Amino acid sequence: MTVKPRTHSAHWGAFSAELQDDKLLITPFDGDPDPSPLLNNFVNALRHPVRIATPMVRRGWLENGPGPDDRRGADEYIAISWPQAIELAAGELSRVAAEFGPQAVFGGSYGWSSAGRFHHAQSQVHRFLNTTIGGYVRSVNSYSSGAASVILPHIIGDMNEIARRGVSWEEIAEHSQLVLSFGGLALKNSQVASGGISEHTERGFIQQAARRGTQFISVSPLQTDLPQEAQGEWLAIRPGTDAALILGLLHVLVSKQWSDEAFLARYCVGWDKMVAYLLGKEDGLVRDAVWAADICGIDAARISALAAELYGKRVMITVAHALQRAEHGEQPVWLGLVLAAALGQPGLPGGGYGYALGALGHYGKHHNQVSFPALPQGKNGVEAFIPVARIADMLLHPGEAFRYNGQTRHYPTVKLAWWAGGNPFHHHQHLARLRQAFNRLDTLIVHEVAWTATARHADIVLPATMTLEREDVGGAPTDRHLFAMQQLAEPYGQARDDYAIFSELAKKLGREQAFTGGRTARQWLEHLYQQMQEKCEQQQIPVPDFDTFWQQGQLTLPQLKDGGRLLRQMRRDPERYPLPTPSGKIEIFSQTIADFNDADCPGHAVWLTPQQQPDANHPLYLIANQPASRLHSQLDYGQHSVNQKRDGREVCRMHPQDAAPRGIVDGDTVQISNARGAVLASVEISEQIMAGVIQLPTGAWYDPQDPQAAQPLCRHGNPNVLTLDIGTSSLAQGCCGQITLVEIARYQGTPPQVRAFEPPTIGHRLVVGGSRKGGEALG
Repeated sequence: MTVKPRTHSAHWGAFSAELQDDKLLITPFDGDPDPSPLLNNFVNALRHPVRIATPMVRRGWLENGPGPDDRRGADEYIAISWPQAIELAAGELSRVAAEFGPQAVFGGSYGWSSAGRFHHAQSQVHRFLNTTIGGYVRSVNSYSSGAASVILPHIIGDMNEIARRGVSWEEIAEHSQLVLSFGGLALKNSQVASGGISEHTERGFIQQAARRGTQFISVSPLQTDLPQEAQGEWLAIRPGTDAALILGLLHVLVSKQWSDEAFLARYCVGWDKMVAYLLGKEDGLVRDAVWAADICGIDAARISALAAELYGKRVMITVAHALQRAEHGEQPVWLGLVLAAALGQPGLPGGGYGYALGALGHYGKHHNQVSFPALPQGKNGVEAFIPVARIADMLLHPGEAFRYNGQTRHYPTVKLAWWAGGNPFHHHQHLARLRQAFNRLDTLIVHEVAWTATARHADIVLPATMTLEREDVGGAPTDRHLFAMQQLAEPYGQARDDYAIFSELAKKLGREQAFTGGRTARQWLEHLYQQMQEKCEQQQIPVPDFDTFWQQGQLTLPQLKDGGRLLRQMRRDPERYPLPTPSGKIEIFSQTIADFNDADCPGHAVWLTPQQQPDANHPLYLIANQPASRLHSQLDYGQHSVNQKRDGREVCRMHPQDAAPRGIVDGDTVQISNARGAVLASVEISEQIMAGVIQLPTGAWYDPQDPQAAQPLCRHGNPNVLTLDIGTSSLAQGCCGQITLVEIARYQGTPPQVRAFEPPTIGHRLVVGGSRKGGEALG
C-alpha cells in the first residue's frame, strides 16, 4: 500500500513522508537550510520488534498485588486486553487516591515525546490526574537546566527570558567581535527543540559571523563542541572547573583596571564584594590567573592573554547547559553573567550574556507574534513537589527534609507513579539506585511506544502510538512555521494515543467529561487552532481556517525581533525598566541567596571544590554529554542511531595518551567502571578530546547483564550507570550527571551480546485467585 506524502514534524525537524510497502520515505522540509540526520531514525521505527503491541502486566504484580517488589526490571510480562488494562489501572489509581489521597500519586513525564502541541504527554498526564483525582505530586525544572532555572531569577531574570529571548544568532552574525563560549556551541544540541524546529540556521549564522571576522573561543574538554565553520580556538579545560577560570579572568580585569566600572556602578549590585573575594581580602587567597591555572589546567599566561583579548571588544559570553549539570553548577552560570557585566556588555547589540545559546534550537531565534496554545492541564490540588532530579531521593526517603531555593521542604510518600512520555532510565543518574527507588512503589504505570528500561520496570504497560501514527499540530513560539502533523501510518498492534487511553480511564472513573471536555482529539486540534486564529485576527494577521490549514500542511507566522529585550531596555533606562530582581539590577551579590544561609551556594559566586576528584582507582573524568545520533534516548533503535554504534554498542572517545598505557586501540570493546557499576562501549581514539578525559554520550538504552545487581554491568553503554545521584547544591538540587570519575580497561574475553532492543520475556496468561488487592482475577 502506498500513501501520498503527508506533512509532519519532530523535535529535530519538519518533513513530509510517505509509506511504500511499509517502508517510510522521508523528505525534509524544503525551507530547512541544514536538515538534521536524526530524521532517519524514523525510517525503521514503525514496525520495529521492540515496539509494544498490546497492554501488559508484570507477573509479580499480577500474582501478589501492589507493593514494593525487587523483581521490577527482571520479571516477565503477561499480555492482557485493553478492558482488563483499563480495569486494573483505574482500580489501582482509585485505591491509592482513596487510601492515601492524590498526594500519594506522582505524575511523571518529561514532555519530549512529541513535537505535537495536543499529544504532549506531559500535558495529557497532568490533565488526567488533575481532572480525575484532584492532583498529583509534580516535579519542577529539568535535568538539562535544573541549576540555572533556579539561580537566574535571583540574579537577572527568568530563564526563558534570558535563554529564549536572549541575543539572537542574527545579531551575533552582524555585531559580535568575540564569542567566548563556556561549554561550546555544539550543533548536535541545537538541531533539536521542543515543539519542533523547521529551520536549522545556527551553522549558517556561525559561518556568517566567522567570515565577517568574529573570533570564536570554545572552553571545553571536547574540541567538537565548536563547529568547524566557526574557525575558532579550542581551550581545553579540566571538566567542572570553568568557575575557577572565570574568576581568574575577572582578577586580570580588575588588576589591569579593564573592568567597566561605570556599567557596574549603574546596572549592578555587589561588585565590591566580588572584588574583595578575588583579592582574598577575607581569607588571604588571591584568585588570580596562577591560582586558576592550577585548578583548570589552562596556562596562566593564556588566561591573562584571554582577558586582554576580551577588553575593548563587543563580546558575547555564553554558558552551556553542560556546565550547570555538575556539582555546584550554579556557580559558572552566575560567573558567566558577572564576566559579561565586568566587560560592560549586557544590553549591547551582539554583546552580553547568553545562557544556553546553542543548547536548543529555540535559543537565539526570534519569537512568533502569536503562538499556538497549549492544552489546559486543569488545577493541581496537591502542594507537594520535588526538583525533577530528586525522584530517587523522594522514593527512598519519604518524609525526610530537603533544602530547595531557600526553603526546607519534605519528600512526600508516593505509592503510585504514572509515567507517560519519558524515560527516567535515560535522564537519571546512578541507575542501580534508581531501580531500588522504583522498587519501593506500590505500582508503576507506564505508557510507552517501545520496551525502554522504564517500561521494563513497570507493573502495567500501556502501548502508546508513535507521533507518526496520529494527528497533531507541531509548532513552537520560536518557529515561524506551524505544521499539520498528518497521520502517516496505522497504530502498531493495539497501540492507542495517550488521549484515547486517558479518556477511557476517565470514563471508567466517572470523570470523562471533566477530562475530555466533550471533544475528540480532532475537535481539540480544531479548538486550539481556533484560539490561535482569534488572537491572530485581533492583531490583523490573516490565517486560513483549520480545514484549509490542514490541507495545505503548513502555515507561516510573523515574528518579532525583540531578542535581548530585558537587558536592552534596562541599559536604556534602568529606572523605567528595572530587572525582575530584588534590586532591579544585575545581582553580582544576592542578599536573598545570602540569607538562605546555605554553605554550598553563598551570596556571591565562588569556586567550590567538587567532592569528585581523580584518584588512583578512578583517574579519568567521564563526560556524559548529549548524543549526536538521537534526542536523549528517543528512537535509539532507529536507523541513524544504530548506524553510529560499533558492534551494537555506544562509542566512547579517549585520548591516545590515556589509551596507550592501558593497551587500548581504536575499535576495542572497553569496560568503564567505578563504585556504582560498569558499562561496555566501543572505543574511538581521538585527539579531539583532552587527555585525562573520556566521553560517552547519554541515551544508549540501559541493558544490564543482571538487572538486579547492586553494581550492574550495562552491555550497551549507558553512562548513567556510573554518574552520581546528588543535587548541584541546596539552592537548586539540579542534576549532576555531566561529569563523573572512572577507570577504563580493555574488555577481556568475548563481550556479552547487546539485548537492549529485544522485548522482555512474555509469559502465558494465568488465573490469579485472591492474592491481588486492586482488581479482578484475570484469565
